[in-house]
Amino acid sequence: MPQIQETANKGLENIVACTSEVSTIHDVTLLYRGYTIDDLASQCGFEEVIHLLWNGKLPTQLELEKFKSKLNKLLTFSPEMIPLIQSVAQTKAHSMAKLRTIISYFGLLDQNAEDITPAEIKSKATILTAAIGPLAAALSRLEQNKELVPPTEGKSLAWNFLNMVRDKKPTVDEEKLFDTALVLHADHELNASAFTARVVASTTSDYYSAITAAIGSLKGPLHGGANEQVMLMLKEIGSYDKVDSFIDDAVNAKKKVMGIGHRVYKQGDPRARILKELSLQTCKKAGLEDYHRMLVRIQEQMEAKKGLMPNVDFYSGLVYTALGLRPADFTPIFAVSRISGWTAQILEQYSNNRIYRPRAFYTGPTDVKIIPLAHR
Repeated sequence: MPQIQETANKGLENIVACTSEVSTIHDVTLLYRGYTIDDLASQCGFEEVIHLLWNGKLPTQLELEKFKSKLNKLLTFSPEMIPLIQSVAQTKAHSMAKLRTIISYFGLLDQNAEDITPAEIKSKATILTAAIGPLAAALSRLEQNKELVPPTEGKSLAWNFLNMVRDKKPTVDEEKLFDTALVLHADHELNASAFTARVVASTTSDYYSAITAAIGSLKGPLHGGANEQVMLMLKEIGSYDKVDSFIDDAVNAKKKVMGIGHRVYKQGDPRARILKELSLQTCKKAGLEDYHRMLVRIQEQMEAKKGLMPNVDFYSGLVYTALGLRPADFTPIFAVSRISGWTAQILEQYSNNRIYRPRAFYTGPTDVKIIPLAHR
């Protein structure tokens, strides 16, 4: 029997579970396939980043045009999906539970669902990546008792999502900000949902099962749901002049401040810095400048008092609010982006697979004797 360490490494902190070429936290930044997140956010669109994650290289102009065209043709979902979407939207379930259910249904419609060859996975992923934005938008519209908005040909995934949720064409600045947010959320090394996807894939289960499981993991407020909690925190604080006392109380009570701190980034999340800088003008236009000032002050206070920096969730919820989106839309938006990274992680897992099977450090008894049933 292999030797098991005598103490549990809670949360698998600092445990290396696999090798990967997809993304990594390198020094103080995030890399996708070797490119810094700063360069990708400022110079590439979301569709380019999807291509990069799946294929290991940025597309040529011709490759990008073909890929965009393929995605654009898949933005509409089949007629048999409409009753399911309408039925799911009417439930009282969490928005991510609804999305999880519909994405799982795709696996029932695919006659080749069990085929996990790279070409088939990319084909399935292209369909899901194109569909997940319109699905999230449709759920949002139906939950608000509003009519569905069809996709617009020739527009980006970011443009279409904003238009399909709001029924209002995004400005150039709005499209760029939302597209950048999608780029920033596309992948993030071996986070909880990526690890979940890889664990499922390691059993050689199908692609849809791995994606559905990843969505279930992302649903948790400690992962994808934190940005919604940040907005609730801002509403609880109320105004800028109450920030300091709120943070003092939270620190003294050892209460978690949502969106602050990260397991790996100790000098700050570069994605938070990018969103902080890009979001100010949009927040001003939306009348949310005070919320932006509150977040900056919370950041300053938490860094001074606890040495903790914000993560990407800290500013993303405010960005989405400034773009006219509901808190219930926030975590599905995360999935709209992260499906690109999950797919890259799943492809990599299938290509060099070994089933995940860690051990647990057992803390229970070892010498319990059975008392006969008649004497218990």
